[in-house]
Amino acid sequence: MARILIVDDEDKIRVILGIMLAAAGHQVSEASSGEAAVAALDREPVDLVISDIRMDGMSGLDLLAVIRERDLGCPVVFITAFATLDSAVEALRLGAADYLPKPFAEKDVLLAVERALGVQRILAENIRLKKESAAGGQAGPGIFVSPAMEKVHGLALKVAASEATVLLTGESGTGKEVVARLIHQAGPRSHERFVAVNCAAITPSLLEAELFGHEKGAFTGADKARPGKFEFAAAGTLFLDEIGELPLEAQAKLLRAIQEKSVQRVGGNQEIEVRCRLICATNRDLTRLVSQGGFREDLFYRLAVFPIHLPPLRERRQDIAPLVRHCLETLGNRRVEGEILTPAALRLLQEYAWPGNVRELFNVVERAMIMKNGATPFSSDDFPYLGGGAGVPALGEEIFRLPAVGLDYEELQRSIVRQALELTAGNQSSAARLLRVSRQRFRTLLGLLEPQAVQQAGTFVRIQITRGKGKEEA
Repeated sequence: MARILIVDDEDKIRVILGIMLAAAGHQVSEASSGEAAVAALDREPVDLVISDIRMDGMSGLDLLAVIRERDLGCPVVFITAFATLDSAVEALRLGAADYLPKPFAEKDVLLAVERALGVQRILAENIRLKKESAAGGQAGPGIFVSPAMEKVHGLALKVAASEATVLLTGESGTGKEVVARLIHQAGPRSHERFVAVNCAAITPSLLEAELFGHEKGAFTGADKARPGKFEFAAAGTLFLDEIGELPLEAQAKLLRAIQEKSVQRVGGNQEIEVRCRLICATNRDLTRLVSQGGFREDLFYRLAVFPIHLPPLRERRQDIAPLVRHCLETLGNRRVEGEILTPAALRLLQEYAWPGNVRELFNVVERAMIMKNGATPFSSDDFPYLGGGAGVPALGEEIFRLPAVGLDYEELQRSIVRQALELTAGNQSSAARLLRVSRQRFRTLLGLLEPQAVQQAGTFVRIQITRGKGKEEA
């Protein structure tokens, strides 16, 4: 459901449009002139404006100019009884989302509304990013107090002013994308796009088309040409997360794109210039991957022009209390005053090893917030699933001791994967984070299980392991 303002000096048109849109589930308000529409927008924001172009006093085009000047973030769909090609071109040139001639069919109105609401979501995100950029790129102030993160923050602000390629390293959930956005917002490209791509979430067969684009007919299903992420990022920033998961063939093409500052779409021959800044991130040891032949050495040196390592949360426990406060304020959309953690709760959170890092901390705080309806301070009883750190090995302690008689290694792997799936209710991404492996690596481990142990039709089939025999019962 969207809030839609109808602006027309004809009562009949406003009534007809109101009936159509209300029947589609939208909340409708009306204005009989451009001046009345501006007053209505001052009182309450809307998601979309549908306006006549020719009206006494302020015209629809004048209204559009006011909306754009004030950066209200609501697209405008024009309707007019005097439709001409020139007027349509002029309206679209000035920023209208769509243009409908009178008389109009209900299906055309609803289709135009659906398209325009897609534009509205993009405009709202653009306004949010502009506000963040206006703050000088100081993303996340007060969320950390540790010297380690002060150093990361300082390095990010230093490299932001340059065009250097940045390589962010660190475990999953440490906030690599947050730092990438900080670099983007603090640099000269802050008013351009920030485009994030998770290399591990795209199948290898589609990865090149996703990054570099494809021409029509390049492969089955390519019914039209499509630009890739390098082109879409334009003069902004392209963030390639989990870069260590790139197949070798894609690595070669990425290296060429960086060196030549141009790409070729899949199935095409034309060289297309790319102007985006590149920031990459990985939770893997790329140096070790290079030595094992899994990552190109020349590409590694191209990406690691300015490396920044993000320490895991267990190495910066001073940041836990500020992060908890930030999480509460983000979820509650309000400033949180006073004490948020009892001493016992703070000690419990600081003693826990946080294998999922900041992402896991946010999930834990969100669960506690839901259970207490947002009431603070949290006590240690509000975090029973941490178990006082039970089951989490201390730093430097052996996680597992190999029996002198040996063991069945594949069965051990199957057991660990099953347990990870059980602890995360079948969520493979969460299970991968729990085991601190990439999602691609976890999918490989998942292949060790019997088919009935894997998620089926969206429902996780719980596996019970009979002690000693490893027998599975679905």
